[in-house]
Formats: sequence, C-alpha cells, structure tokens
Amino acid sequence: MLRSLSLRLRIFLFFCLLAVGAIALAAVALGFVWTRTDSEWTASELTTVILLFGFLNTGLVLGIWLLFDENVARPIEGLSTSLRLSAHSGIEDSIKAQAAQYLGDLAPAARALSDALAASGDQPPEQTQRLLQERERLTALLSEIPIATILVNAAGEIALYDAQAGAILSRIAAPRLGAPLSNYFDLTPAIGACARADRRLAEGHVTVPDCNHAETFNLQIKSLGAEGDVIFLDADTRAERDTQSRPLVFDFDLLDQKLEGTKTARRLSELNFVVFDTETTGLSVAKDAIVELAAARVLNGRILDGEVFETYVNPGRPIPAASTNIHGVRDADVAQSPRIEAVIPAFHDFAQSAVLVAHNAPFDIGLLRRQEVQTGCSWDHPVVDTVLLSAVVFGISADHSLDALCSRLSIEIPARHRHTAKGDARATAEALIRLLPLLQGKGIETFGQLLNETSKFGRLLRDINSDHVRNATEISDSP
Repeated sequence: MLRSLSLRLRIFLFFCLLAVGAIALAAVALGFVWTRTDSEWTASELTTVILLFGFLNTGLVLGIWLLFDENVARPIEGLSTSLRLSAHSGIEDSIKAQAAQYLGDLAPAARALSDALAASGDQPPEQTQRLLQERERLTALLSEIPIATILVNAAGEIALYDAQAGAILSRIAAPRLGAPLSNYFDLTPAIGACARADRRLAEGHVTVPDCNHAETFNLQIKSLGAEGDVIFLDADTRAERDTQSRPLVFDFDLLDQKLEGTKTARRLSELNFVVFDTETTGLSVAKDAIVELAAARVLNGRILDGEVFETYVNPGRPIPAASTNIHGVRDADVAQSPRIEAVIPAFHDFAQSAVLVAHNAPFDIGLLRRQEVQTGCSWDHPVVDTVLLSAVVFGISADHSLDALCSRLSIEIPARHRHTAKGDARATAEALIRLLPLLQGKGIETFGQLLNETSKFGRLLRDINSDHVRNATEISDSP
C-alpha cells in the first residue's frame, strides 16, 4: 500500500510516526514517575504537561520535516523527474545542482547521466537519416500522383490515404487512420465468394456504393497478401484535389497492429486519441457557449497533421469583451460561422471510436454533453485529462496549468496561439505525446491502468473547477 504513495508523503508519514511515538513515550514515562513517587501533581496537571510536551515536540518534528522535505525529499523527486524526462521523452531538463546541494554527489552524477543521454541522441545514425530523407521523398512523390489511393491492413482498417482519397472520404465521413474501410463504403460487392469467410476483399475491379448509398465508386483492389490491400479509386476529384491542405496521411505500424480485447486492456501506444480544446463566451458550463472548437488526432505517438478539426462557432449571442480579451475571438469572426447544432455532429464524426483528451476535460466535455439532446450526439467516449496525467507523473503538489506543463515538457506555445482552440489543442497533444512514455516508464502500460491511476487524483479536478465556478460567478456579477 505504501508503495503507491509518493516519496514526500511517505517521508511525511514517517516524521508523523516519530512525533506520535515521542509523545507516547513521554506520556508513559511521566505516568510511570507519577504513579511511583509522592508527587503532588494532579491528573489534570499531568495531562497539561503531556499536552504541552506534545505540542512542542510536534512543532519541532514538523520543523525538521520541513527542512528535510525542502532539501532532501523534494530535490530527490526533482532529480527523478529530470531523469525520466531525459530517458523516456528525450527532453533535456536541466538538473540544478544548487537545488540539490545537500544530496552530495547525487545531483552531479544525475546531470552527467542526463547529459550523456542527450549527447547520444543528438546525431542520428547516417542510415537512420537516410531513411528519413527517403520517407520524405516518398511522401512528396505520392502526394503528387493524381490517383486516389488507400492502403488497408488485413483487418480492413485504413493505414494510408493520399490527398485525393482523403477528399473522397471526406464527402462521406471524416477521414481517419485506423478506421474500418466499411465506415465509408458498402463493401459487400467487393468481398468475393471464396474470401467471404475471412471478409477479405477480392482482387480486381468492382463498383461499390458509399455507406449512405448516395454515390458509387469504381475500386481497383490489389492484394498485398497477409499485410492487407491497396485500393485505387476512380472518381471525379476535380474540386477536391488539394495536396497542400490535405497531405499524404499514413502509419505503416497499422499494418502489423492486431487489436484484441477491450479498450481498457490495450496498451497506451495502441489507442487512437483525439485531443481537443474549446474557447467560449465565459467560464460556466451551464450558461456559456462555444465560439471556437479545434482538435488534433494522435496515433502511435505522433500527431497526424492531415487529420485536424478546426472551426469558429456562432454562439447566437454577443461575445463578452472580457472573453475576447483572453482568446481574441470577436463577434465579426463568428458572424458567418456554423451554429453549434451543425458543428457537434461533424466533430462527433471526427472523434468516432477515439479516446478524447483535453486539459481540464470536465469543462470542455461538459459543454459538448450539454448539447446531447439537441444534436442527438452521445458523448460516451473514454476521456483522459492531461491535468491528471501531469499529477500522476509530476506529483499532485506541482503546478498543473497548461503553461506550467508545457514549460516542464519543453513545449513552446507561440504567444499568438495561446488561448486559441487550435493552439491549445496542439500544445495539449504535444504534451500527451511526451507524457505517454513517462507514464509507461512508471509501469503504466494499459489504458485500464491509466484510468486506475488518474482516478486517485479526482479531487484535483474538483478543486480546479470549483475555482472556475467562482471565477464565472465573479465575472457575471461584475458591472
């Protein structure tokens, strides 16, 4: 049980035990003397002496603990955090010798190890560098080929789509890596009789309708054997071809990935995350409205630049000047934007089958759930809060604001992007990517383990959102 507690808390409990033990021993000693001498003390006077001793002894022990916590326990936790950042996230977090000056040679030794780790990763091997260059060339080449191409794994899940295919998919639903191809097309005609048992696509040319049976598409299917299939789409893409706004999107790890069991049993690296943020007319979930919504998808430890969601939202009311001063969204910016009734279904489609991630998630997810009856979109997605992830990794006593977390993880948020939905969603996504290896380094490998750990810090979110409620009340009551 004690192993689950932080180092500083265990040390504090140790000093509390010393204080209680000293008081108990003093009480026993005084009682022993009192019962065996002709003392004129009364029981009341003896109790007063014991209480006075207990008060002074507790103050002394707490004073010693404060010194120990400040100069030993806290620096040790800081050193461990710095080493984890270097080892698991590749972040060069400077180890301050002055802060750990009473730990002997431990701080210099930790700094030497951190510097060695950083130096070993500065220059990638020549072969790795060449592979990265070849990947960039291949991406650029495939992005320019005027053929809509989709690569699916053996389970029929999308592992690659180019600009033209992305434009076609977006006419049906939001393009998503890892999504079943059957989410977009009725593949019944493409499943050959001999392959019907394993539901694999049959090679050749076939015409299939989309899932809504609104359009038909000519597919040319080429089998890649056990790895999956490559599919070429014959469709009119004159209006959709835009390789700059929709680059080639792929993740070849999906070709080997075999997801089994429930989502809670899956490894963190196997999850599909949608990291989102909102900007609003105020700080009240019950009363205020969304004016901007943005999201980024994180898959296999990287942000998919080709899969983003971003839009202004017309709240149907004036945006208070105090709110505009924070996020910069003006009434003129949202005047021609869609209403929330149109935005939420589109975002719900984008976030299909994903784990939702936000910084202080109860506020953002609360705004979406408030519209469930009106839009018919149920937000029963699993939700992860980076505030709680920060608490698990860095301890509950640390500052868990987005600015502090990004500073700790060496993430730079340009000033013009801070407090914008797009900028904060991107920063939160980068924080998630850096936090995941740190969590795994602490032995948290599966989504179920992560939910179990974060549940221990629920009070932290309640305190944060209590502050939000107070701030919202003060703003609404101000003249």
